[in-house]
Amino acid sequence: MNHDKVAELVNHAWSVADLLRGDYKQADYGKVILPFTVLRRLECVLAPTRDKVLTEVERLSGRDIDMDRFLRKAAGHSFYNISTYTLKAISGDSGQVAKHLLAYIGAFSPNAQEVMEKYEFAQQIKKLDAANLLYKVVGRFADLDLRPVERDDDGDVVTDERGAPVVVVSNHDMGYAFEDLIRRFAEQSNETAGEHFTPREVIELMVNLLLAPDDDALVVPGVSRTVLDPACGTGGMLTAAEEHIRDRNPDATVHVFGQELNPESWAICRSDLMIKGQNPENIKFGNSFSDDGHRSATFDYMLANPPFGVEWKKVKDEVEREHDQLGESGRFGAGLPRINDGSLLFLQHMISKMKDVEKGGSRIAIVFNGSPLFTGAAESGESKIRQWILESDWLEAVVALPDQLFYNTGISTYFWILTNRKDEDHKGKVVLLDARDYWAKMRKSLGDKRKYLTKDHIGELTRLYGEALQVAADSEHPLHGKVKVFQNQDFGYHRITVERPLKLRFEVTDATLAAVRDSKALGRQVDADLLVEVLKPLLGQRWDKKLTAFASVREAMASSGVLWPSTQPFLVALRDAIGVRDPEGEVQMKKGDPEPDPELRDYENVPLDEDVEEYLRREVLPHVPDAWIDHTKTKTGYEIPFTRHFYIYKPPRPLAEIDAELKALEAEIQALLGKVTS
Repeated sequence: MNHDKVAELVNHAWSVADLLRGDYKQADYGKVILPFTVLRRLECVLAPTRDKVLTEVERLSGRDIDMDRFLRKAAGHSFYNISTYTLKAISGDSGQVAKHLLAYIGAFSPNAQEVMEKYEFAQQIKKLDAANLLYKVVGRFADLDLRPVERDDDGDVVTDERGAPVVVVSNHDMGYAFEDLIRRFAEQSNETAGEHFTPREVIELMVNLLLAPDDDALVVPGVSRTVLDPACGTGGMLTAAEEHIRDRNPDATVHVFGQELNPESWAICRSDLMIKGQNPENIKFGNSFSDDGHRSATFDYMLANPPFGVEWKKVKDEVEREHDQLGESGRFGAGLPRINDGSLLFLQHMISKMKDVEKGGSRIAIVFNGSPLFTGAAESGESKIRQWILESDWLEAVVALPDQLFYNTGISTYFWILTNRKDEDHKGKVVLLDARDYWAKMRKSLGDKRKYLTKDHIGELTRLYGEALQVAADSEHPLHGKVKVFQNQDFGYHRITVERPLKLRFEVTDATLAAVRDSKALGRQVDADLLVEVLKPLLGQRWDKKLTAFASVREAMASSGVLWPSTQPFLVALRDAIGVRDPEGEVQMKKGDPEPDPELRDYENVPLDEDVEEYLRREVLPHVPDAWIDHTKTKTGYEIPFTRHFYIYKPPRPLAEIDAELKALEAEIQALLGKVTS
């Protein structure tokens, strides 16, 4: 990268902010500067073939054909412009700048026009024109030299003594400059920055871990890789992944792909690709769930920072339809998370785009908050998704990051790293890397971002991660206090239902009479009020056995001329009304087995590799000997309790120490009060 050239370009573009001050809020400068930077770069890129394009337009005009592919070929790019306007010429006529500029933009190819529409550039032109600023801004950008290579007066490329083209602004430098502008504007608008802007150092670490096992493969001559971000925002992650690969192999071919729902972010990302010479058609607009822009495509690498905790109600019908109709052949066959958090939908979407292992396989990195690690009980949608991922042996690692690392949230975040081509020694294993203590305090907060990762932190964590992936198959000890390696099944458990018998004594009291009167089940069998009157003579009586109690009640009913219903619903309802729970009471039986007491029902999570009956004997029966497991209710669940695995017990401070501290504070307060009153 030519740092001086990048700084020069950024400062020139940023100088336009001086013109906008007063008429625009600082957070809105990007709405003008970014699209004008794109417009000027496209103009400079297209300048050498402008005449050729115009000649082609003249040749094809009047024919009933689609000229688009012919004009792209003439332009030598995936976009073109069919007007004779230039920004320099437009700025020379101050009274007609808006009219000519709109006509100039309307002469671009549809894909370039779409970008300008998503920037809402026409509205900005009108606003600038009304403020009498438009001709000044156009003039400022008309003077910005963004030519890819230098050309002489005849239009020929100027070469150096080695015959290589003399580069004015390379695609690489243009990309760096544009990214720097994006970052500046994102930082100016803290309330929205986190929606489509991930801190650069976080992306750098994420990309390092994503590509960690592939360093050797990436330096092979002629290597080609594809990268997808299905929630690409302004494209920062795609840029970082491309840079990482090219840093290791400048001759590597990297094709980036993305999809974005926010119109302005989509426009920024797509124009970034146009500026760099990448194919802008690879960046799709729309919702990845309901309108997959890369349907049936697969990729070498995928990475994303989807919105945290955002509901997917708007696409509920489409997602549920795919889940129900396509099942495992669709993207969401493993399960559906709760409606208020679509994070695990993004991950399933990405997994569906992994290449077959025979074709090289894929690697995935995604940023989550803590919820996808453990939310959802056994056999819930979230648990089933985790089970599917772990049983498929795709989860390579989870990395816990410091809190206060992102612009729009201070909560803790995690990287999930997945792959379908684990090394032999790492198969069946998951690495947990605790990076929560690796941070430095920012001098000035940006929104909720108060911490950042230094280069040393990134280097150390990358090294630790690489070492963890090399752990031997029989290792039982962590490589580092911050790294632990687990078997896939360690995160699975059986959710068992522990039952205890229903034990009752039977009595007629004011409370049980009220229960008889209020029992809807009894009321359907007999007149409840009449039954209460029948039972009043038994008030105060108590029985240990159900049969004895029923015999007394039946006799009382017969004496009053009330028919005893012999139906099962009546018997159950009567028992429930006059029965009182008692640890020493009679065990109630149902079809020859003890009837479970719902109020004493308990649940236990038992590790998958442990026998549940043995667990019952060891952990439950010593305390409640009459308990048993209802195996018909056993469920399988998966969760990743990250913090539990790294929890370090800290004993409470001694009471004497706390007492001494309180007395010292009390004395200090008394001394201060004395100064005030004296």
